[in-house]
Amino acid sequence: MILLATNKRDITSDFIVLELKRRGIEYFRLNTEDLPLADIQFEPQSGWRLKFEKSSLNLSDVRAGYFRRPGTPEIPGGIEDRGAQEYLKSEWTAVLRSLWNSMEGKWLNSPFSILRAEDKPRQLSVATDIGLKVPQTLIGNTFDAVRIFQNNTPVVGKPLRHSLIDHGPTGSVIFTHRVAPLEDQDRAAVEISPVIYQAEIEKFFDVRVTIVGARVFAVAIYSQTQLETQVDWRRGGRLDLQHEVVSLPEEISQKCLALTRCLGLQYGAIDLVCDTDGLYWFLEINPNGQWAWIERRTGSQISQAIVDTLVEISS
Repeated sequence: MILLATNKRDITSDFIVLELKRRGIEYFRLNTEDLPLADIQFEPQSGWRLKFEKSSLNLSDVRAGYFRRPGTPEIPGGIEDRGAQEYLKSEWTAVLRSLWNSMEGKWLNSPFSILRAEDKPRQLSVATDIGLKVPQTLIGNTFDAVRIFQNNTPVVGKPLRHSLIDHGPTGSVIFTHRVAPLEDQDRAAVEISPVIYQAEIEKFFDVRVTIVGARVFAVAIYSQTQLETQVDWRRGGRLDLQHEVVSLPEEISQKCLALTRCLGLQYGAIDLVCDTDGLYWFLEINPNGQWAWIERRTGSQISQAIVDTLVEISS
């Protein structure tokens, strides 16, 4: 059996479900918000057992798992005390961590490997070590250092960790943006938080490289055709940007594979830039990044590759 650990709204997992059904492979989709609705048991001899109203799971039956996008367990209504709510949420979260731990060695990407691989300074160091071109980078909140760095090159800035600011029912995204020349009055704004500052690369196009096992799916995203997407192709949520399947130079493909392996991953969504001289630059890797839109837009058979890898793990 293959386990899909995700949430009820995850459309990407629907692609995997369809492929598993097409092949007749037994699977269990665990939407983790619903975990508090289950009867659960653990015994050292037999491990975890979960029973929902219409389905059940013995974790000992699972041979491979895809840690996609689990949600936070939702505590049933009727408990109004905030302290009690937080306590219950932490207890159910502890159950999830134990479930994940018991699956170690069976994941496409272990959740703990994902956590370590999300460290962007580590990503940049590993990419540099394996020979990928990395833009000149400074991470920090030291005003004078950032201003000196900016004197040498046009600079873009992006978050070190989270790109989403939660505003209650709504949120806002912090996109990569050009950093205007700093003035003395900007000191407090720079010093309030560390930021990733990088030399801006003059782009020909962006590249999303999806690694699944030993397979490389590369797609050019022609971000320079629209003013709002030139620095960050995600800005504006434009659906009209041209996507084109491309063949990377073999050296770049091998380095992308090596980067993924060095970070302890079998799946990775890598963002590169192809500059106006045809050189490829590494920006970052998302160890659990989205890919369904690429399959829809280009026909790249990513879901098949993921299921192939899960079958290999389970065998």
